Amino acid sequence: MTETAQTAVGHHGGAAGRGVRLPRTARRAQLLAAAQDVFVSNGYHAAAMDEIAERAGVSKPVLYQHFPGKLELYMALLESHVDELVNRVRSALESTTDNKQRVKATVGAFYDFVDGEGQAFRMVFESDLRGEPAVAQAVERATTDSVDAITETITADTGLDEHRARLLAVGLVGLSQVTARAWLADDRQVPKEDAVSLISTLAWKGIGGGFPLHH
Repeated sequence: MTETAQTAVGHHGGAAGRGVRLPRTARRAQLLAAAQDVFVSNGYHAAAMDEIAERAGVSKPVLYQHFPGKLELYMALLESHVDELVNRVRSALESTTDNKQRVKATVGAFYDFVDGEGQAFRMVFESDLRGEPAVAQAVERATTDSVDAITETITADTGLDEHRARLLAVGLVGLSQVTARAWLADDRQVPKEDAVSLISTLAWKGIGGGFPLHH
């Protein structure tokens, strides 16, 4: 399915000339990218659909063809970012069977997410719309799904019961998220690889030093 593009320059500067036809999936990606810029810059409440349409280089009717309203647009973005983070964590856990390296990869997943293009992490960790149930649920999923994946790995490798394993998983997620955001707020004064090594060593000394992990 295609549609006629409006004359515009997209948010990355690419011209979309009048009459150019974009596939629906490509148009949706263009709109989401423009919305990302506006939501991160202004927050949900101050963001305007007019500005998003202008940033994307389309008319408002085109924007509304894809998203019935601002909340639906915001939720589409938020859910995609939550999925990205959880997938990063799961991939990190599956990247090796060496538990020390698993911890480092998991910490690195949060740093990579926070350091990603478009500052997607701000919508997940700093949303100004947490009072909306759907938003609160999505934000919570970013943590709970990450914790669930780590809990499963810790349980399998340590023999700890699920409740103790979950506490450790919550600790690793919290440590990774908070330090990654602090690292970014400090303008990356520590090289990312060094920061990940530092924090993963801190985590590993606790997890690896206190439990008989089986490789």
